[in-house]
Amino acid sequence: MASTPTTETRPMRADARRNRARILAAARELFAGDPDGVQMDDLARRAGVGVGTLYRHFPDKEALMGELVRERFELFNALLRAAIADREAEPGKALADALRTSAAGLADDAATRFAFMSGGERVFAHAAAETEEFMRLAEVLVRRARRAGRLAPGFRADDIPMMMCGTCATMGRPKPGWDWHRHFELVVRGMLA
Repeated sequence: MASTPTTETRPMRADARRNRARILAAARELFAGDPDGVQMDDLARRAGVGVGTLYRHFPDKEALMGELVRERFELFNALLRAAIADREAEPGKALADALRTSAAGLADDAATRFAFMSGGERVFAHAAAETEEFMRLAEVLVRRARRAGRLAPGFRADDIPMMMCGTCATMGRPKPGWDWHRHFELVVRGMLA
């Protein structure tokens, strides 16, 4: 979370939770439009909260973008956990399907794509625990797929973020031939043996 750490964690009041949710909804909406021009005042206005309320939840734009990234990694991690739990699935297909579903979620989330592609280290620092968990879970799936002989030689779990960022870069592009699905499937074919 982007709030100041304390020694004791108190549950957030209901009105604070509602304000936080409204701020995140406003961020998703505004960052999906003209993300570079979005200012904190714009976000507060769109969310219907005071600027002070916005800054209490998110001290800067990077913290807000970091929360979008953190939430997306929670979703990614849930998909990877489900793939790990499915012991009946063919390991290469389980890995590819989890990544495919993750990519589809990003395709529908322009605001988080913006945060991923332009946020930098300060944004990703807000999601450090979730990104570490993502890499740990991805490594489990990669090891399984490797043991089953389903991965191309040399493919590693730490190739996945670059693979997903490359796919992310092709999303939302109006150029002819820039179909993220095609890009993703070409990369997956290179990943699998």
